[in-house]
Amino acid sequence: MSMDRPLRADARRNRDRVLAAADAVFTVKGLAASTEEIAREAGVGVGTVFRHFPTKETLLEAVFLARVRLLAAKVDSLTPGGAGPAFFAFFAYAVESGDMYADVLAAGRTGETQVGRELADALSGLLARAQQAGAVRGDISLPDLMALLAGAVHAAGHAAPSSRDRLLTVITDGLHP
Repeated sequence: MSMDRPLRADARRNRDRVLAAADAVFTVKGLAASTEEIAREAGVGVGTVFRHFPTKETLLEAVFLARVRLLAAKVDSLTPGGAGPAFFAFFAYAVESGDMYADVLAAGRTGETQVGRELADALSGLLARAQQAGAVRGDISLPDLMALLAGAVHAAGHAAPSSRDRLLTVITDGLHP
C-alpha cells in the first residue's frame, strides 16, 4: 500500500479503533500491554494491528502523537486564564503515565522524530500561554521544560504512586512564579 494514498474508510476505522484501544490498554497496563490485548480491545486481529503499526513502539508513538495533536488543538483554543490549568494538566498526565512516554519525550527534546517536533511545537505554545497568563515562571524555557518533563516522567516510572504525587507537587510548585 502506498504511503501517499489515503486509507480506505474501513481501514481508517480499524486504525482509529486500534489507536483508541491502544490508548486505553497502555493507560492501564503501560508497556506491559501486549499487542494481542490491544487487538482484542479493538475488536480486530493482531495482523490488523501490525499492518498499521509494525512495532509496539510505533503504536505507542502514534498514541502519544494523537495526544500531542489533541493538546495542540486545545492550546489553540485556550483563553489566557485557561492556559495555566491546561499546562499543569498535561504535565500531570505525562508524569502519571510513568516511564511509558520517556523515550518519546527524550526524542522531543532533540526534535528527532515527528512526534518530538509536534510535541515541542505544542508545548512551546502551551508554555508561552501559561507564562502570559502568569501561571508559569517567565524564566522557564522550552528546553528547560522538555528536560524537566523527561526527567520527571523517567523518575515517576520508578516510583510508588505516593512518591509520584510528591514529585509532581514539588515540580509544579517550582514552575509557579
